[in-house]
This record gives sequence, structure tokens and C-alpha cells, in this order.
Amino acid sequence: MPEFRTVRGMRDFLPDEARIMKYVESKARGVAELYGYKEVMTPLVESYELLATKAGEEVRLRMFSFKDLGGRMIALRPEFTPSIARLVATTLRNEPKPFRLFCLGSLYRYDEPQRGRYREFWQSDFELVGSDKPEADAEIVLLTNSLMNGAGLKNCVFKVGHVGVIRGVLSEEKLEDKVQNAVLQLMDKKQYEDALRLVKDSGISEKCLALLQNLVNLKGNDVFEITKKMKEHVGHYEKAMAAADNLSSILRLIVESGCKIEMRVEAGFARGLEYYTGMIFEVYVPELDVALSGGGRYDKLVELFGGESTPAVGVANGIDRIMLAMQEQKVKLDEAGEKRVVVISVGEETKAEALRISCMLRNSNITVEFEVMGRKMAKALEDADRRKMDCAVIVGKRELEQGAVVLKDLKKREQTTVGIAELAKTIRG
Repeated sequence: MPEFRTVRGMRDFLPDEARIMKYVESKARGVAELYGYKEVMTPLVESYELLATKAGEEVRLRMFSFKDLGGRMIALRPEFTPSIARLVATTLRNEPKPFRLFCLGSLYRYDEPQRGRYREFWQSDFELVGSDKPEADAEIVLLTNSLMNGAGLKNCVFKVGHVGVIRGVLSEEKLEDKVQNAVLQLMDKKQYEDALRLVKDSGISEKCLALLQNLVNLKGNDVFEITKKMKEHVGHYEKAMAAADNLSSILRLIVESGCKIEMRVEAGFARGLEYYTGMIFEVYVPELDVALSGGGRYDKLVELFGGESTPAVGVANGIDRIMLAMQEQKVKLDEAGEKRVVVISVGEETKAEALRISCMLRNSNITVEFEVMGRKMAKALEDADRRKMDCAVIVGKRELEQGAVVLKDLKKREQTTVGIAELAKTIRG
């Protein structure tokens, strides 16, 4: 018999891991509720053209794409934003703006599997569509911080930049979009020397090349000092100057909101997706070298898909990466303290009544596992201990005759006889 394994880059999540994943998902849904984002559900499979448009060469090369039986080129979604932009351009085109949309699910990219990077991964996605104001960008950063805090993570750092600064310089130097995209792709991979070499080979002046080198080197935690220096460097480039001003306005709103967020501005920061037009950011913790979240402004994607000119900003949060960060930081889950109960029948003649009691407790929203292995009492209680159950309800003939059962507290090693009518209330304490 062959030994079947998961496909490379895919994973099984065992109960404890799945529990943490669902916990992070619940925190993402909670943030969506707090900020007024409405959930939408989009297909796992979309047309290749939709997903490839403005995705960036790196993403295009790593999409799971194939022809369906009708000969149409389709792909598994590598991200959520194109699907949301499609929705806004079509089904939602006549609805009043802004849209605050939220979605959650699995995504697929043919990456080289490594810690924190798999071919199947999970994200929660928040998109604020219809506003070009700095307060919209600030909101996306603030809600991302709310999710990190909700997950119990410490020492998060938001790396922030603005695509419009570098693009503003390159545009005014007459570099075509294709070259700009290639330069930003290299910067995203931190291949700055290659990026600057490509710019030089495109015929840019030494003076401009020196300016770009200065921008690449310009980074720090004093966010307003860095944005001030950015403006000084790009003062002769109108579009780049406007971008630096926009970034400064966004950062000021975030800081003055009173929310404590550690931010680091990097003037040469880029992200691999080509559709970004404004502020961009990623979130890191010291224990991992991959971003937990990433997002930014994209003002032209909806229009590209046939909709009206529609500004938008969004963020994707890595559910499984946040889970990994929580495990690294040994975060304790603040789950509801609902007790977990095992119901054990002493003999054959009490099994039906034990099942009835189990149903009664579940109807009272108490988690119940029924002993189905036919174990002796000592073994059944030993198994309940191993699986960290809180208490055991022991259903015996003698107690049933009195309308009662034995309730054993497995943590305190205490037991008492309790009337069946009061059982749920007694378990809850």
C-alpha cells in the first residue's frame, strides 16, 4: 500500500492548531464587527485574467492556474483584493459608498515551502472602498492594530511607506510603467543594487540616481523626521512631494488618534503587487521574519475592471502567520470559560438515560462528550483527565432512582450527588 502524505506546501491542522486558527478568525470577525465591515464571500476560483491583472510578476508566476473543461483559463485565488474590486465594479457599482467589506478564507501561491510561508494559507481581508482621504488609510492601520492587540501579540512594528514617492520620481523622469514595476519588484525583494542598476540603465541622470539611493537609505522610527527628510529630497518632484505630504497626513492622524502603534517609515519600501498607488504597510514581530499583515492604497483597480474611478485601501492579515506568532510568544487564549463535561454510564441499563442527560446539557450550551468506548469507570475517568475535561457526570442506577447523578470535579478531585434538574446550573457554578 502506498503511504499517502499531504501535497507539498499543504498542511493538516490538528485539533489544538485548528482551535488557535479558529480563535484568530473569531478575533478578525470581532474587529470587522467593531469597525462596521460587512462580510462577503467570493469564489475560490476566478478567471486568470482577473487575478493576473496588476498582480505583479512574482504573483503571476506562482499562481495555481489551469484550463477548465471548457478551455477557459482560470486560477485559484492568490489574494482577495481582485475579487473585491470585481464585486465593486459590477454587482455593487450602484450602491452608496463607502463600502467596508470583510472576507476570510484560504488562498494559494506556488511558493517554496518554509516556516511561515506555505502554498495554502489563510487570510482575513478588510477593504475600505470609496474614500481617497487620509482618514481611510489611517482606519485600515488602526483596525490592523486592533487585530494584533486582540490576538494578544506584543512588540508589533508597522513598517510604513508610500509607493507614490518612488513612482513620482520615476514618472517625472519619464520611465515607462513596465520599468517602474520591475524596479519596485526588486525593491520589494530588497535587491536595491539591482533596482538602482536598472534605473541607471534606463538613462536616468546621476543626480536622480543619487536621490533614489538616499531614499533607499532613509528609514527610522521618528516618523515625522523621516517624512520631513523625504520632502527635502523630492522637493523638485511634484508628484513625489504630494505623496510624501499624503503619508505625513496619514501618520499624523494615526499618532493623534491616541492608539499606541510602533511605526517605522522606510522611504524605499515597496510591495510586490503592482496595483498599489499610495500608502503601503506591513506588520512584523521580532520572532518572525515574515510579515503578519500587509496592505495599502489602490485607487485604479476598480476602474481597470470596468467600474467607475473608485479609490480604495485595504489590508490582508495572515491568519496562520498570526497563529505562528502567538505560538512563538506563548500567548494564552482568552477563551470563554465554558466547562467541558464527559458523561459516563455505569452500566448498560443506564445508557439511554445518560444520553438523555447529555442532550439536556447540550441544550443548555454545555460542551458534552459521551463515553462511547465501553471503558470501565477508572479508565474512562483517566481518559477524561488526559483530555483535560473539567468534570464528569456519572450516571448510575442507584442515583437515578433518586433523580440524581454523581458530579465529579476532575480538577479539584471532589464529587457530589446532584439532582438532574439542577445539574446544568451546578456545572456552571
